[in-house]
Amino acid sequence: MKLYKLARSLVSVILYPLYRIKVVGKGNIPNEGPVIICSNHISNFDPPVVGITSPRTIHFMAKEELFEKKVLGSLLNNIHAFPIKRGMRDRNALRNGLNILSQGEVLGLFPEGSRQRTGEIGEGLTGLGFFALRSEAVVVPCAIIGPYKPGRRLKVAYGEPIDLTSFRENKSSAKEVTDYIMERIRQLYKFHQQ
Repeated sequence: MKLYKLARSLVSVILYPLYRIKVVGKGNIPNEGPVIICSNHISNFDPPVVGITSPRTIHFMAKEELFEKKVLGSLLNNIHAFPIKRGMRDRNALRNGLNILSQGEVLGLFPEGSRQRTGEIGEGLTGLGFFALRSEAVVVPCAIIGPYKPGRRLKVAYGEPIDLTSFRENKSSAKEVTDYIMERIRQLYKFHQQ
């Protein structure tokens, strides 16, 4: 936890002025209890930017290859990231994510899986729906509105928590839930883009 706080402070000092970061809706993130923060994905800087703008510690998934490098892997572990195998159903990563939520922590997801350089918000992977349905977590949409250019304003908008009660009661599929959440991210993005 100490390293996370230190890294967060150092990154904040660099990125806030560099990208003139403006945060909107931070109060939509509950102060306690399990939360899934799900955001669009436009840059490799997205995880640290969401990490420094959230009032709570976030556990992110990161591609498994990053953990193969000793120093980087150790750093990622110490800042609460955990590995996921890309391109396949990774049961271990799913188990880790559910465990984080069961402990009342915050899980950060980028449902598109890879960066969307066009700025358009792509389709979400069903892992998002899986976590939302299998946990009691509050789902908070997040929109990062770029571009990442020094001196240009970067906006990070957190939307109101998404009520998934009806989806859980109706035993909706993970894809249905994912599609619904992605649409909420699109709406948030469009609203704050203006």
